[in-house]
Amino acid sequence: MPKIAKQLSDRAVAAIKAEGRHPVGGVPGLHIRVTDTGHRGWVLRVKVGEARRDMGLGPYPEVGLAEAREKAREIHASLRNGIVPATPTKQRMEALVQQPVRKTFKQCAEAFMGDKSGEWKNPKHRQQWENTLEQYAFPHMGSLSVDAIDLPHVLACLEPIWRSKTETATRVRGRIESVLDWAAVRKYRSGDNPARWKGHLDKVLPSPKKVAETEHHRALPIDGMPAFMADLRQRDGIAARALEFAVLTAARSGEVRGATWGEIDLEAKVWTVPKERMKMGKEHRVPLPDAAIKLLEAMPRMEGTDLVFPGTKGQPLSDMSLTAVMRRMEVDAVPHGFRSTFRDWAGDRTNYPRDMAEAALAHKLENKVEEAYRRSDALEKRREMMQEWSKFILTPTTN
Repeated sequence: MPKIAKQLSDRAVAAIKAEGRHPVGGVPGLHIRVTDTGHRGWVLRVKVGEARRDMGLGPYPEVGLAEAREKAREIHASLRNGIVPATPTKQRMEALVQQPVRKTFKQCAEAFMGDKSGEWKNPKHRQQWENTLEQYAFPHMGSLSVDAIDLPHVLACLEPIWRSKTETATRVRGRIESVLDWAAVRKYRSGDNPARWKGHLDKVLPSPKKVAETEHHRALPIDGMPAFMADLRQRDGIAARALEFAVLTAARSGEVRGATWGEIDLEAKVWTVPKERMKMGKEHRVPLPDAAIKLLEAMPRMEGTDLVFPGTKGQPLSDMSLTAVMRRMEVDAVPHGFRSTFRDWAGDRTNYPRDMAEAALAHKLENKVEEAYRRSDALEKRREMMQEWSKFILTPTTN
C-alpha cells in the first residue's frame, strides 16, 4: 500500500499550481497532477499484482476533493476483493463528456469579463464591473454553482440597495443578467434568466424611475454664462483653456482632454473626434466657432506630445483638472453641466431644431426612424448655432 500523505484541505488543493504530481492525503496513492499547460486532474496510483498503475479520476475542479477521495476508496475496496477496476469504456467516457461542467457564478463572471473586456473603450469599465460584482453580487452567490442561481439569489443582491442606491442597483442587475446569459450560451446553465427585468423582476421590484430621481449634473443658469466666461478667460493654465474650449464646443470633458492636433483642421474650422473616443462609438465632427479657433491658435505646442491640452509630462489632464478650476472659481457646478446649459439655451432662447442641438451634443436620437433617415450630421447648420452660442456666452451683460 502506498504511504498516506498529509491530508490537505480544499483550500490547500485549490492553491496547488506547480507542475507535477502532488499527494493530497486521505487515501493512499491519491494525487493531483498539474500539467505544463496548467490543467489539473486526479490520479490514483495503485499496485495490481507486482505492477504499479495510475488511474485517472477526472479533472479538477469539476471533480472535487471529497469526490476524488470517495472514488479512490472504492477502487481500493475493489482491489481488496480481488477485482481489478477496468479502464473506463467508451460509453462511460462519452457520458462523462456529456455531463455538464459545473461553474460558480464568480468563475463565470471572471470569464465573461475576460471575453468582453476587449469591447470596452475604457479600462475603468472592467474595474467598475469587478467592483460592483465583488461588493454586491459575490457575497450572496459568488460561490454558488451558476446553474443553481434563481430569483431569491438575485433579489438578495438587489433588494438591500434598490431604493438607497438605485442607479448602482440597476447596473448590478444588468451585469448579473449578462453573466447568466453568457453562462447559458456556454451551457453552464439552462432555463430563464432570473435577473431579466421585463416580465420578471419588474413584477417584484418597483421601477427605478419611481424610487429615485435622476441626479442631474449641476449646471449654471443660462444668464450666468457671460459672467462665468469673463472670469474663466482671466484664469491662467492649460486646464482653464481646456474648460473654455469644452464650453465653446459643448463637448464632454474626456473628449476635450484627449483632443490631439491631428484631429483639428484649423483651416476648415472642424474638430473630428474619432469613434474610439466617443461615448456612442461614432465619429463626431464639431464645427469650431471663431472664439475656439483663436483659443487654439494661441495654444503652445508641447514637444513630445500631440495633445492639444497636455498635462504633466505630456500626459492627458486628469478628469479632476477641469473640476478643480471651477472649484477655485467657487462655482457650484460641474464641467459636464455646461452641456445641459447649452441644451437649455438652444431650446429656450433659439429656434434651432431639437435634433440639431442633440447632434451638437453627440446624443443618440430616441426616435429610431428619425435617426435612420438622418444621413447628414448637419455640420454647416450646426456651425451657425455654435457661432451664436459662443457670441452669447462671450458678450458681457449690461446692468
